[in-house]
Amino acid sequence: MSETTAPIPQPIPAPVKKKPVSAKPAQSSIHPRNKNAAGYDFAALTAVAPGLVKFIITTSAGTPSIDFANPSAVKAFNRALLALHYGIRGWEIPAGYLCPPIPGRADYIHQVADLLATCNKKVVPTGADIRILDIGVGANCVYPLIGNAEYGWRFLGVDIDEAALANAQMILSKNPQLTAAVELRHQPVWDNVFTGLLRSGENFDVSICNPPFHNSPDEVMAVSQRKWNNLNKPGAKRGAAQPRLNFGGGGTELWCNGGERAFVKRMIEQSAAIPKRVMWFTSLVSQAENLEHIEVALKKVHVADSRIIGMGQGQKQSRLVAWTFTGNGEREKWRKAHWSMATSQPIESVSAFDEPV
Repeated sequence: MSETTAPIPQPIPAPVKKKPVSAKPAQSSIHPRNKNAAGYDFAALTAVAPGLVKFIITTSAGTPSIDFANPSAVKAFNRALLALHYGIRGWEIPAGYLCPPIPGRADYIHQVADLLATCNKKVVPTGADIRILDIGVGANCVYPLIGNAEYGWRFLGVDIDEAALANAQMILSKNPQLTAAVELRHQPVWDNVFTGLLRSGENFDVSICNPPFHNSPDEVMAVSQRKWNNLNKPGAKRGAAQPRLNFGGGGTELWCNGGERAFVKRMIEQSAAIPKRVMWFTSLVSQAENLEHIEVALKKVHVADSRIIGMGQGQKQSRLVAWTFTGNGEREKWRKAHWSMATSQPIESVSAFDEPV
C-alpha cells in the first residue's frame, strides 16, 4: 500500500485500549520507541547517505525536508533512514515496486513488540527465539530489516512475486548480519495466504501483513490521481503522463480481487486451519469501514482473543488488527516452551493491550 506523505512525527502517549474489534480506534500517532519520534535529523541522514543531499529542500518555515512527491527523493530518503537507524547497506528496489515510508513500518514492528510483551509480563521478548512470519515481504524487505535490528527477531518473509523475492535476497546478501536471521519463501498459489505455506514443525510467534487494499488497477489509478492533485501536481489523463505514486507500488502490492476486506477475510479463514502454529495473527487495516466485516469473520472462526490498535502519523490513520486462537494459559505455555532463550526489553507502554477486547 502507498501513503501520500511522510509527515514529521510527533511523540504521543500510549494508544488507548478499545473493546470491540469493530470500534473506531483512538486517534494515535507515532510510537514512542520509533527512532523518528522526535523528527528527522537531516545532518545525520546526509552524513551516512550523501546521495540524499541533492533531494533536500527548504520548507516555507525554513526547515529542511524533501519533496515527498518525488519517487527518487523518497527512495533516497528511505535508504538514508535504513542506514542511519538500522545499519542497512545497499538497500535498493526495482522501478515500480513499493517504496514504503520507514517510520510507519517501524511503528508496526513496535506495536507487535508491545503485543508480545502482554504475553511476557510486560517486557518485550527479544532475540532469535522470536520468529515472525511476514506475509507479502515485498522487494523492499523492510519489516525483517527493522524487526531484526530493533529486537533481534528472526523472520520468514513470504511473497507470490518471485522477482520481489529475488530483490529482497539481494538486499540480504549486502547485509551479512542478516543471513541467519531472515529466510525468504515463495508462495506459488495466488489465493493462498497460509494454506500450504508452513513446513512440518514450523511455529511463529506473530504473523504480520500489509495487505493490498485496492479492488482493481482502475481504483489504484483514481486514488493516485487524487493524491497527485492533493500534492498540487498537474493532473494527468489516460494515455498522457500518469500521476506518479510517490511511494510506488504496483500489481499484487496494491490491489487484489475484493481489495483489503477480501484479503484479510481470506487470511482469517486460512488462519483457522493452523490455529496453534502462530500465536498471534495480525494485519494492517487501512479502511475503517472494513473493521465490522473483519469482526464478523473473526467470530465465524471462534478466535480466543482479538484486538484493534490505532496507528497513525500526521493525517495518515490506520489500525492493526490482531487475533489468536490461544487462551491466556496456552500463551503462558507457549512462552515457556518457545522463549526459553529469549532476552527481555522492559517497556513502559503496553497498558493498551493488558486485557482482551
